[in-house]
Amino acid sequence: MPRTVAAPLSLGPAGRKELLAVRQHRSTPQSIVLRINIVLGAADGLANHALARELSTSLPTVLLWRRRYEAEGIIGILEDHPRTGRPKTISADKEAAIVEATLRTQPRNTTHWSVRAMAAARHVSAATVYRIWRFHHLQPHRVESFKFSTDPQFVAKVRDIVGLYIHPPERALVLSVDEKSQIQALDRTQPILPLRPGIPERQTHDYERHGTTTLFAALNVKLGSVIAACQPRHRHQEFIRFLERIEQNAPRRMPVHLILDNYGTHKHPDVRQWFDEHPRYHLHFTPTSASWINQVERWFAEITRKRIRRGTFPSVNALVKAIKDYVRASNTNPQPFIWTATADTILRKVAKYKRTSETGH
Repeated sequence: MPRTVAAPLSLGPAGRKELLAVRQHRSTPQSIVLRINIVLGAADGLANHALARELSTSLPTVLLWRRRYEAEGIIGILEDHPRTGRPKTISADKEAAIVEATLRTQPRNTTHWSVRAMAAARHVSAATVYRIWRFHHLQPHRVESFKFSTDPQFVAKVRDIVGLYIHPPERALVLSVDEKSQIQALDRTQPILPLRPGIPERQTHDYERHGTTTLFAALNVKLGSVIAACQPRHRHQEFIRFLERIEQNAPRRMPVHLILDNYGTHKHPDVRQWFDEHPRYHLHFTPTSASWINQVERWFAEITRKRIRRGTFPSVNALVKAIKDYVRASNTNPQPFIWTATADTILRKVAKYKRTSETGH
């Protein structure tokens, strides 16, 4: 006998429009998209077996979501029913004890808790510990570094430097200046194996050192262009030579604002004398232990990630050439970093983190 075809699913224009809108939204999960396609296909009169074949799913799945829509409407396919399963066996007190132990204690002979170590210590399964940690957003395996500035002028310096970023003076040059020292010219001991489909580029884990260089850089805050120079050392003599390079490239008779950290080279008596002889330069020192506020550090991160870290350099000259080529290319189409955080926002966050470190939560 011929197979009986189910009657088309009843779906009005408003219901179809609502389903189409949900399906087209970029955040809709693919599981929901499948359910919507089942409903739309059933409303168009497609047979259940044909619909299952077309959507690469099973006939029971088509029947399930067709019936669910008939009984509950669109809510029935957007929300899952509670699933059956073994009920939760751990008590609230024991769960709280695991959370407290994770936050307040440390296992013997190790620096942090692992899932298995906590499970053994609390006589529960590793899956239970994992579920509790995930629910409470606990990640004992992770650690991040921080350091609060103890500079007594922290607030004033933050407001000064952030003001230069957000509201730079119109007829002045603002340069973020620093040096990246001890950049190593590393050469791999064997040829690099190129990228292939399904296989990343591969290089030997060991390397040969061919010396180092120091990269001096001055980032134009407004334009994103960079004045750079590589020198073998980073003493005050090299810094003065780099200042002379800035002087050659800076427009004449225009005030120059330099953002610098507190490295001793920047405050050497000979450097101070150079600035006394060039009164158009105005110095803005970052707070101690707050190099993150110096924008050129962001540029150093870019050149390290894009050109230095994975580079192979048989000599210091090759490393210096690679850096110069990168600077030259980036200066052809400079892109400034857009600073968005106000001084008040930064100071509020710092105060919040200090309170957290003092109280523990």
